[in-house]
Amino acid sequence: MTDISTAGIFPLGDRPVKRMGYGAMQLAGPGVFGPPRDHDAALTVLRDALAAGVNHIDTSDFYGPHVTNQLIRQALHPYPDDLVIVTKVGAVRGADASWNPALAPDDLVAGVQDNLRNLGVDALDVVNLRVGGVHGPSEGSIAPYFATLADLQRQGLIRHLGVSNVTATQIDEARGIAPVVCVQNMYNLVQRADDALVDDLATKGIAYVPFFPLGGFTPLQSDALSDVATRLGATPMQVALAWLLQRAPNILLIPGTSSPDHLRENLAASELALSEEVVAELDRIGA
Repeated sequence: MTDISTAGIFPLGDRPVKRMGYGAMQLAGPGVFGPPRDHDAALTVLRDALAAGVNHIDTSDFYGPHVTNQLIRQALHPYPDDLVIVTKVGAVRGADASWNPALAPDDLVAGVQDNLRNLGVDALDVVNLRVGGVHGPSEGSIAPYFATLADLQRQGLIRHLGVSNVTATQIDEARGIAPVVCVQNMYNLVQRADDALVDDLATKGIAYVPFFPLGGFTPLQSDALSDVATRLGATPMQVALAWLLQRAPNILLIPGTSSPDHLRENLAASELALSEEVVAELDRIGA
């Protein structure tokens, strides 16, 4: 079995997690909406992830909606003491599967309550405030929204807070209200706008969790990446994940899949060591 501990650990709040985690978004139906294509396979993927040593799962109650959290509860509850489940609020799904902002205080409170109920817990390990637009962060104050979550934290419903799809200015604003333990933004081998931010957060001990680490719904396509993968006897996606793990010590990965076989392939990337020459070659792809 793959030993994901070779990827190292990094603190997520007050708990160390292995840097190779699992993202539950793809367990929902097509378009992250409705039930999974294969309910039993979804449960198997979650159980296999924990059996392989994963102790960091990323989810949200607007995946489905409610689907992924209910699957996580069915597969894994009662949860192991070392498991950290990270969720996010700030959006809801329309009946037409649309993604709609939900940042009013009542919406954020309802989102936290939905996560608590569907995960079957009294307090959420980490809650990310998801803001910004579909195509990336947009400037503007997030203080009123983050303050609502900080109040829920004081009430004991949330242990730690994070932010998602944000700018460096917004991170600083949030940290002025309450501690931020993680930032979840789009970042991968070719989408490198957050290069400086990743390094800055590393110096502050804040985890950086790239969403769409493999390019999103359109997987990374690069002849150079494919050539490197062929030489290493790996898949392009494994190389892209390995590059992220070597990029900075505070990067935590949450690649998602609904396939047990694909899960094993993703986790195996934690054992793939890239030489300095290979890293330099890959760096040029995003230059």
